[in-house]
Amino acid sequence: MTELPRPPLPPFTRETAIAKVRAAEDAWNSRCADTVAPAYTLDTNWRNRAEFPQGREEVHRFLTAKWQREHNYRLIKELWAFTDNRIAVRFAYEWQDAAGQWFRSYGNENWEFDAKGRMAHRFASINDLKISEDERLFHWPLGPRPADHPGLSALGL
Repeated sequence: MTELPRPPLPPFTRETAIAKVRAAEDAWNSRCADTVAPAYTLDTNWRNRAEFPQGREEVHRFLTAKWQREHNYRLIKELWAFTDNRIAVRFAYEWQDAAGQWFRSYGNENWEFDAKGRMAHRFASINDLKISEDERLFHWPLGPRPADHPGLSALGL
């Protein structure tokens, strides 16, 4: 079975790159591996911190485990740069561990897409910072970030 394209497709313009980044942010904020994993090629190649999921099935398992341990997850992504079929983003997300400790995780991702708009390569560098509940900046109901909620630059991140 041939998979349908996942627009926007490369080559990217500034507008389509921003749309691709927001679509990824919205999908990840669903915290649903069934929603997120189809955005990647069957043979996708990842580096996420010190983990190296290979292929869509491993990515699905990775994401399922991630959202089982990262509670109240809220993510903001922002376009950093783009070329024909590559996008670089910076991001931050806030989450709680099982003991209730809040964290803000900061990072950068480099993405490469195939012609059908699926991500073939994702390389992520991420750092975690413990924060108190009153230091949180991402206040919206679980799910996609509302259009009127500030992004990273507006929040000074």
